[in-house]
Amino acid sequence: MTLADLGYTAAWRLLPHVPASVAEAGFRMGADLARRRGGAGVERLRRNLRRVRPEASEPELDGLVRAALRSYARYWQEAFRLPALDPGTIHARHATTGLEAALTALQEGRGVVLALPHAGNWDVAGVYVLEELRRHGLRAEMTTVVERLQPEAVFRRFVGYRESLGFEIVAQDEGRRAHLALTRRLRAGGLVCLIADRDLAGTGIDVPFFGDTIRLPSGPASLCALTGAQLHAAVTYFRPGGWGATVSPAIPVPDRAAVPKATLELARIFEEHIAAHLEDWHMLQELTPGSRR
Repeated sequence: MTLADLGYTAAWRLLPHVPASVAEAGFRMGADLARRRGGAGVERLRRNLRRVRPEASEPELDGLVRAALRSYARYWQEAFRLPALDPGTIHARHATTGLEAALTALQEGRGVVLALPHAGNWDVAGVYVLEELRRHGLRAEMTTVVERLQPEAVFRRFVGYRESLGFEIVAQDEGRRAHLALTRRLRAGGLVCLIADRDLAGTGIDVPFFGDTIRLPSGPASLCALTGAQLHAAVTYFRPGGWGATVSPAIPVPDRAAVPKATLELARIFEEHIAAHLEDWHMLQELTPGSRR
């Protein structure tokens, strides 16, 4: 067992037993320390925040970086405590708008794809949605794709964590197995949730994004064109003492020819809601550059 695996294992075992206020203070201090130390991830975050707020002064940008790192620390603090939280408690503290159209589609037997950016706490949102499915008499099942982490033991730990929340997990690099799992879920009238603000597969579509050109994955829209599923953008964010999410109206994807337009609409919605909750956009990686840069 590596030191990283030992650390994650200890965090999942111990943090649920630590008072929430103590855990929150500790992770907030860690975020502030990370900001002072800097490093590649912090600099990438700064550049990404600058995309959204090009007019910000350096002190204003410093404040945004601090707030975003604290928000990211909150995500991790909650991740280590989430398996011990009651889904009903999460549901009561989660404010969501726009989910009704997706629920209606699922009730009618049509699959649904929710495409999300790296914002807020998407794991909490998944728990909330599963609880909503139960309350509407639907099967509380969902499939999602994750990026493979290294070392493998840490990746398996994260897969186990998300499976404990009730998610079906497939790895992005598993190719055919991932594709079959997603299409099977959608053709059965089920739910798929995909993080969709970085093109990891290299098959994405160039879109304008905060004054630049980046490449977003075509997967969410392509899956809908292939299976007849309904596509929605969903952006999650933090609220004091709780969480929030905004789900867009359905984005039409009648056929393969509509995939670029649907992906462009995802980018537009992501822009709107990321700008509204900028401190909760946890993009410490490089956005995938478009070919027209």
